[in-house]
Order: sequence, then C-alpha cells, then structure tokens
Amino acid sequence: MEKKKEITFIIIDDHPLFRAGLIQLINGERNFKVVAEAGSAQEALDSFNEIVPDFAIVDISLQGMNGLELIKLLNSKYPQLVILVVSMHDEALYAERALKAGARGYIMKQQASKKVLTAIQQLLEGKVYISENMHERVLMGMIKGKNELENNPIDKLSDREFEVFLLIGRGLGPIQIAEELNLSVKTVETYRAHIKTKLMLENAAELRKHAIKWIQSQKV
Repeated sequence: MEKKKEITFIIIDDHPLFRAGLIQLINGERNFKVVAEAGSAQEALDSFNEIVPDFAIVDISLQGMNGLELIKLLNSKYPQLVILVVSMHDEALYAERALKAGARGYIMKQQASKKVLTAIQQLLEGKVYISENMHERVLMGMIKGKNELENNPIDKLSDREFEVFLLIGRGLGPIQIAEELNLSVKTVETYRAHIKTKLMLENAAELRKHAIKWIQSQKV
C-alpha cells in the first residue's frame, strides 16, 4: 500500500503559546507535520528561503507587514501554497479581504481548537472554509450584484488603511494606533488623510463617527 504524502505546515502568529497549541494539534494528526513557525512576517519570509511548506496558517495582526499583505506576497510567490487565516479579528470585518488576498479559509481564534482540523481538511480538498454566517454574507453580496460591491467606498481602502480605519472606529487616537501597528505617528496621520480623501470626509470627527458606524453595521 502506497504511503500517503506528508503535508507540511508553517504557523505564522505573534503569540508563542498559541503557536505551540496549534503545532501540538497539527502534529498529532497522521501525515501532518509543522516544519516551521514564525512570530512576524519577516521571520516567515526568512523561513520560506529555507523550506516551502504545503500549508500556511496566518494571523492578521503581525508586526511590520500585516497578515493581509503577507498573504498577497506569499500567494504571488508560492501559488500552490494553501493559506488559512486564524485570527482574533471578527470575520465580518476581515474574512472577505483575506479571501481576496489569497487565503482559502478564515477561522476566529476562539473556534480554532474545534474547527481548525476540519478547515485544513476542506482546504486540502480544494474547498473554501468560512463560517455559515459569513457564507450567507458572501452569497448576499453576490445577489445584490457586482455594481453595489464596486461602489462600496470602504473597498477603496488599502489593507493598511483599512486596519487604521478599524482602529479609529474602536476609539484609538493616532498615538495609540501608531503603537498598535508599530508605525510612526506621522505615518498614521498620512493614512488618516488618505482615508478621509477616499471616503470624502472633511475632518477627524467625521472620520471617527463614520468608522464607528461602519463597524457596528458589519456585526450583523
């Protein structure tokens, strides 16, 4: 009987304890082996210079390059790589962007211990894995039509601008956002200016109000 091919994994997450838990879970499965782990995007890219695994599990929040940017880069350089996002961020806010970036599935961290192996198996079978609620949201978007999606101003924001936008909506100021994303305050202010221009908002108060309202509207 022919031996089943071993599937190799890299875990990219900035929380060592979470990485350790995933590694134990995945290595406990027959023919699954974690061959690399990384706490940042740069560490992950360095690992890919040494070994290219079959499967990557990626968090959204990473120092330097964020998870969405990393997914786009990995997807362009290694098109055969299967990517699953496991993140603490609400899937209603990030799942569609993650899929557009090149991920094939999205799980929130609180569900990971119960659903990550199921998600991995589905992705290896060539399927996409998102929650039932998210699946309905995507279908509704398709029913509403392409034009409505194209006219959504939020989609004009780059991934980093979108990340800043969400933090504004959670009540963080420029200094707090700079600390959260490991950026300079000047860079954050530049992103804020770009966001105001793209969303046609006049000032910081309008931006904050719009961000809060948008986040609330997405959590349906």
